[in-house]
Amino acid sequence: MSIGNSPEDNRPSAPDDDRPSIGHALRQARVDAGLSVDEVSVSTRVRVPIVHGIEDDDFSRCGGDVYARGHIRTLARAVGLDPEPLIARYDAEHGGRPSPTPAAPLFEAERIRPEPRRPNWTAAMVAAIVAVVGFAGFTLFSGDGEDSGSAVAEGTAPEAEPTPSATPVKPADPKPEPSDSAIAAVPKDKVTVKLSVVDDKSWISAKSHNGKLLFDGTLLKGQSKTFQDDERVDLILGNAGAIELYVNGKKIDDDFELGGVERLSYTKGDPAAG
Repeated sequence: MSIGNSPEDNRPSAPDDDRPSIGHALRQARVDAGLSVDEVSVSTRVRVPIVHGIEDDDFSRCGGDVYARGHIRTLARAVGLDPEPLIARYDAEHGGRPSPTPAAPLFEAERIRPEPRRPNWTAAMVAAIVAVVGFAGFTLFSGDGEDSGSAVAEGTAPEAEPTPSATPVKPADPKPEPSDSAIAAVPKDKVTVKLSVVDDKSWISAKSHNGKLLFDGTLLKGQSKTFQDDERVDLILGNAGAIELYVNGKKIDDDFELGGVERLSYTKGDPAAG
Protein backbone atom coordinates (compact mmCIF):
# COMPACT_ATOMS: atom_id res chain seq x y z
CA MET A 1 0.00 0.00 0.00
CA SER A 2 1.60 3.19 -1.23
CA ILE A 3 1.61 6.32 0.73
CA GLY A 4 0.32 9.40 -1.19
CA ASN A 5 -1.04 12.84 -0.55
CA SER A 6 -4.50 12.96 1.01
CA PRO A 7 -7.27 15.11 -0.57
CA GLU A 8 -6.95 17.58 2.27
CA ASP A 9 -3.52 18.58 0.96
CA ASN A 10 -5.29 20.37 -1.97
CA ARG A 11 -7.07 22.87 0.36
CA PRO A 12 -5.83 26.50 0.46
CA SER A 13 -3.03 27.03 2.92
CA ALA A 14 -3.82 28.48 6.31
CA PRO A 15 -2.33 31.89 5.58
CA ASP A 16 -4.83 32.35 2.71
CA ASP A 17 -7.77 31.57 5.00
CA ASP A 18 -6.49 34.10 7.47
CA ARG A 19 -6.49 36.96 4.96
CA PRO A 20 -8.67 39.90 6.05
CA SER A 21 -11.95 40.31 4.23
CA ILE A 22 -12.41 42.96 1.52
CA GLY A 23 -14.31 45.27 3.86
CA HIS A 24 -11.81 44.79 6.71
CA ALA A 25 -8.88 45.54 4.40
CA LEU A 26 -10.52 48.72 3.15
CA ARG A 27 -11.44 49.87 6.67
CA GLN A 28 -7.95 49.20 8.02
CA ALA A 29 -6.32 51.05 5.12
CA ARG A 30 -8.66 54.00 5.67
CA VAL A 31 -7.85 54.16 9.37
CA ASP A 32 -4.11 53.86 8.63
CA ALA A 33 -4.46 56.76 6.16
CA GLY A 34 -6.12 58.88 8.85
CA LEU A 35 -9.33 59.30 6.85
CA SER A 36 -12.92 59.29 8.11
CA VAL A 37 -15.82 57.67 6.28
CA ASP A 38 -17.20 61.12 5.45
CA GLU A 39 -13.88 62.21 3.95
CA VAL A 40 -13.70 59.06 1.82
CA SER A 41 -17.32 59.57 0.73
CA VAL A 42 -16.63 63.16 -0.34
CA SER A 43 -13.47 62.28 -2.28
CA THR A 44 -14.95 59.22 -4.03
CA ARG A 45 -18.59 60.40 -4.34
CA VAL A 46 -19.66 57.03 -2.88
CA ARG A 47 -22.48 57.58 -0.40
CA VAL A 48 -21.71 57.09 3.30
CA PRO A 49 -24.17 54.15 3.79
CA ILE A 50 -22.52 52.28 0.90
CA VAL A 51 -19.02 52.88 2.33
CA HIS A 52 -20.17 51.52 5.71
CA GLY A 53 -21.82 48.52 4.01
CA ILE A 54 -18.71 47.61 1.98
CA GLU A 55 -16.49 47.91 5.05
CA ASP A 56 -18.91 45.46 6.73
CA ASP A 57 -18.67 43.16 3.65
CA ASP A 58 -22.29 43.95 2.83
CA PHE A 59 -22.50 44.67 -0.90
CA SER A 60 -26.29 44.67 -1.15
CA ARG A 61 -26.46 48.46 -1.28
CA CYS A 62 -24.17 48.62 -4.33
CA GLY A 63 -26.89 47.72 -6.84
CA GLY A 64 -25.18 44.73 -8.44
CA ASP A 65 -21.79 43.15 -9.05
CA VAL A 66 -20.70 45.69 -11.65
CA TYR A 67 -21.29 48.61 -9.27
CA ALA A 68 -19.80 46.69 -6.32
CA ARG A 69 -16.56 46.11 -8.25
CA GLY A 70 -16.48 49.77 -9.23
CA HIS A 71 -16.97 50.93 -5.61
CA ILE A 72 -14.26 48.56 -4.37
CA ARG A 73 -11.84 49.90 -7.00
CA THR A 74 -12.67 53.53 -6.13
CA LEU A 75 -12.40 53.05 -2.34
CA ALA A 76 -9.16 51.06 -2.62
CA ARG A 77 -7.48 53.83 -4.59
CA ALA A 78 -8.75 56.45 -2.14
CA VAL A 79 -7.12 54.69 0.84
CA GLY A 80 -3.91 53.69 -0.97
CA LEU A 81 -4.56 50.00 -1.73
CA ASP A 82 -4.06 48.08 -4.97
CA PRO A 83 -7.63 47.36 -6.06
CA GLU A 84 -6.90 44.37 -8.30
CA PRO A 85 -6.40 41.72 -5.54
CA LEU A 86 -9.58 42.94 -3.81
CA ILE A 87 -11.59 42.77 -7.03
CA ALA A 88 -10.20 39.30 -7.82
CA ARG A 89 -11.23 38.12 -4.37
CA TYR A 90 -14.72 39.65 -4.83
CA ASP A 91 -15.08 37.79 -8.15
CA ALA A 92 -13.99 34.52 -6.51
CA GLU A 93 -16.48 34.95 -3.69
CA HIS A 94 -19.39 36.04 -5.92
CA GLY A 95 -19.34 33.64 -8.84
CA GLY A 96 -16.61 35.10 -11.02
CA ARG A 97 -16.25 38.25 -13.11
CA PRO A 98 -19.67 39.51 -14.27
CA SER A 99 -20.42 39.07 -17.94
CA PRO A 100 -20.34 42.34 -19.91
CA THR A 101 -22.98 41.17 -22.41
CA PRO A 102 -26.00 42.74 -20.65
CA ALA A 103 -24.39 46.14 -21.10
CA ALA A 104 -24.67 45.88 -24.91
CA PRO A 105 -28.48 46.08 -25.10
CA LEU A 106 -28.47 48.91 -22.58
CA PHE A 107 -25.89 50.82 -24.60
CA GLU A 108 -27.75 50.06 -27.79
CA ALA A 109 -31.01 51.30 -26.33
CA GLU A 110 -29.39 54.50 -25.09
CA ARG A 111 -27.76 55.02 -28.49
CA ILE A 112 -30.92 54.41 -30.49
CA ARG A 113 -33.26 56.43 -28.27
CA PRO A 114 -32.03 59.90 -29.28
CA GLU A 115 -31.91 59.05 -33.00
CA PRO A 116 -35.51 60.09 -33.87
CA ARG A 117 -34.90 63.56 -32.43
CA ARG A 118 -31.92 64.41 -34.66
CA PRO A 119 -33.89 64.85 -37.90
CA ASN A 120 -36.36 67.13 -36.08
CA TRP A 121 -33.63 69.45 -34.82
CA THR A 122 -31.86 69.38 -38.16
CA ALA A 123 -35.05 70.14 -40.03
CA ALA A 124 -35.83 73.00 -37.64
CA MET A 125 -32.36 74.49 -38.08
CA VAL A 126 -32.54 74.18 -41.87
CA ALA A 127 -35.97 75.79 -41.91
CA ALA A 128 -34.72 78.64 -39.72
CA ILE A 129 -31.71 79.23 -41.98
CA VAL A 130 -33.87 79.20 -45.10
CA ALA A 131 -36.30 81.66 -43.47
CA VAL A 132 -33.48 84.03 -42.49
CA VAL A 133 -31.87 83.88 -45.94
CA GLY A 134 -35.24 84.36 -47.62
CA PHE A 135 -36.11 87.33 -45.41
CA ALA A 136 -32.72 88.93 -46.06
CA GLY A 137 -33.14 88.48 -49.81
CA PHE A 138 -36.67 89.87 -49.72
CA THR A 139 -35.52 92.88 -47.68
CA LEU A 140 -32.66 93.54 -50.10
CA PHE A 141 -34.97 93.22 -53.11
CA SER A 142 -37.62 95.43 -51.50
CA GLY A 143 -34.98 98.02 -50.62
CA ASP A 144 -33.85 98.19 -54.25
CA GLY A 145 -37.45 98.60 -55.35
CA GLU A 146 -38.01 101.46 -52.93
CA ASP A 147 -34.85 103.23 -54.06
CA SER A 148 -35.85 103.04 -57.71
CA GLY A 149 -39.36 104.25 -56.91
CA SER A 150 -38.05 107.22 -54.98
CA ALA A 151 -35.69 108.07 -57.82
CA VAL A 152 -38.60 108.19 -60.27
CA ALA A 153 -40.58 110.41 -57.90
CA GLU A 154 -37.66 112.78 -57.55
CA GLY A 155 -37.20 112.90 -61.32
CA THR A 156 -40.83 113.68 -62.05
CA ALA A 157 -41.28 116.25 -59.29
CA PRO A 158 -39.67 119.16 -61.22
CA GLU A 159 -41.87 118.45 -64.27
CA ALA A 160 -45.13 118.78 -62.34
CA GLU A 161 -44.15 122.06 -60.64
CA PRO A 162 -47.43 122.47 -58.73
CA THR A 163 -46.23 125.40 -56.63
CA PRO A 164 -46.21 128.19 -59.27
CA SER A 165 -49.66 127.23 -60.57
CA ALA A 166 -51.11 127.03 -57.04
CA THR A 167 -49.76 130.42 -55.97
CA PRO A 168 -52.03 132.58 -58.20
CA VAL A 169 -55.09 130.84 -56.75
CA LYS A 170 -54.37 132.29 -53.26
CA PRO A 171 -55.67 135.83 -54.00
CA ALA A 172 -59.17 134.35 -54.44
CA ASP A 173 -59.69 134.70 -50.63
CA PRO A 174 -60.26 138.48 -50.47
CA LYS A 175 -62.79 138.43 -53.36
CA PRO A 176 -65.90 138.29 -51.13
CA GLU A 177 -65.84 142.10 -51.05
CA PRO A 178 -68.28 142.54 -54.00
CA SER A 179 -71.47 141.84 -52.09
CA ASP A 180 -73.62 140.56 -54.96
CA SER A 181 -71.19 137.90 -56.19
CA ALA A 182 -70.12 136.96 -52.65
CA ILE A 183 -73.67 136.42 -51.51
CA ALA A 184 -74.35 134.31 -54.57
CA ALA A 185 -71.32 132.08 -53.78
CA VAL A 186 -72.44 131.00 -50.29
CA PRO A 187 -75.33 128.62 -49.53
CA LYS A 188 -78.57 130.57 -49.24
CA ASP A 189 -80.12 128.07 -46.85
CA LYS A 190 -77.36 128.47 -44.23
CA VAL A 191 -75.65 131.15 -42.16
CA THR A 192 -71.95 131.40 -43.11
CA VAL A 193 -69.59 133.42 -40.92
CA LYS A 194 -65.87 133.79 -41.66
CA LEU A 195 -63.42 135.39 -39.20
CA SER A 196 -59.86 136.42 -40.10
CA VAL A 197 -57.36 137.92 -37.65
CA VAL A 198 -55.50 140.75 -39.41
CA ASP A 199 -53.71 142.23 -36.42
CA ASP A 200 -52.28 140.82 -33.16
CA LYS A 201 -54.63 138.04 -31.93
CA SER A 202 -58.24 137.59 -30.85
CA TRP A 203 -60.22 135.33 -28.54
CA ILE A 204 -63.35 133.93 -30.22
CA SER A 205 -66.38 131.97 -29.06
CA ALA A 206 -68.96 130.73 -31.62
CA LYS A 207 -72.24 128.88 -31.00
CA SER A 208 -75.02 127.53 -33.22
CA HIS A 209 -78.71 128.49 -32.83
CA ASN A 210 -79.30 125.62 -30.41
CA GLY A 211 -76.40 126.60 -28.16
CA LYS A 212 -73.89 124.05 -29.50
CA LEU A 213 -70.34 125.32 -29.10
CA LEU A 214 -68.68 125.54 -32.52
CA PHE A 215 -65.38 127.06 -31.38
CA ASP A 216 -63.85 128.55 -28.24
CA GLY A 217 -60.22 129.64 -28.40
CA THR A 218 -57.61 132.15 -29.58
CA LEU A 219 -56.69 132.87 -33.20
CA LEU A 220 -53.34 134.45 -34.03
CA LYS A 221 -52.60 136.95 -36.76
CA GLY A 222 -53.12 135.39 -40.20
CA GLN A 223 -55.43 132.63 -38.92
CA SER A 224 -59.10 132.31 -39.84
CA LYS A 225 -62.22 130.28 -39.00
CA THR A 226 -65.49 129.68 -40.87
CA PHE A 227 -68.76 128.68 -39.13
CA GLN A 228 -72.09 127.56 -40.61
CA ASP A 229 -75.50 126.87 -39.15
CA ASP A 230 -79.00 126.32 -40.52
CA GLU A 231 -80.50 129.33 -38.67
CA ARG A 232 -78.12 131.50 -36.58
CA VAL A 233 -74.50 131.91 -35.46
CA ASP A 234 -73.80 133.69 -32.14
CA LEU A 235 -70.34 135.22 -31.66
CA ILE A 236 -68.32 136.69 -28.81
CA LEU A 237 -65.21 138.47 -30.09
CA GLY A 238 -62.34 139.52 -27.83
CA ASN A 239 -60.05 142.24 -29.23
CA ALA A 240 -62.70 142.65 -31.93
CA GLY A 241 -60.77 145.42 -33.72
CA ALA A 242 -58.18 142.86 -34.86
CA ILE A 243 -60.80 140.82 -36.77
CA GLU A 244 -62.01 141.03 -40.36
CA LEU A 245 -65.55 139.62 -40.52
CA TYR A 246 -67.53 138.21 -43.48
CA VAL A 247 -71.17 137.13 -43.07
CA ASN A 248 -72.93 135.22 -45.85
CA GLY A 249 -70.15 136.32 -48.21
CA LYS A 250 -70.36 140.04 -47.37
CA LYS A 251 -67.71 141.95 -45.43
CA ILE A 252 -68.93 143.60 -42.22
CA ASP A 253 -67.59 147.16 -41.97
CA ASP A 254 -68.50 147.80 -38.31
CA ASP A 255 -65.85 149.82 -36.49
CA PHE A 256 -64.75 147.32 -33.84
CA GLU A 257 -62.18 148.64 -31.39
CA LEU A 258 -58.85 147.00 -30.56
CA GLY A 259 -59.15 145.44 -27.15
CA GLY A 260 -62.95 145.67 -27.28
CA VAL A 261 -65.42 142.81 -26.78
CA GLU A 262 -68.37 142.35 -29.18
CA ARG A 263 -71.38 140.03 -28.89
CA LEU A 264 -72.96 139.42 -32.31
CA SER A 265 -75.63 137.18 -33.89
CA TYR A 266 -76.13 136.59 -37.63
CA THR A 267 -78.90 134.82 -39.57
CA LYS A 268 -79.45 133.82 -43.20
CA GLY A 269 -79.64 136.35 -46.03
CA ASP A 270 -78.22 139.85 -46.11
CA PRO A 271 -76.20 140.19 -42.85
CA ALA A 272 -77.58 142.29 -40.05
CA ALA A 273 -76.09 142.55 -36.57
CA GLY A 274 -78.42 141.44 -33.85
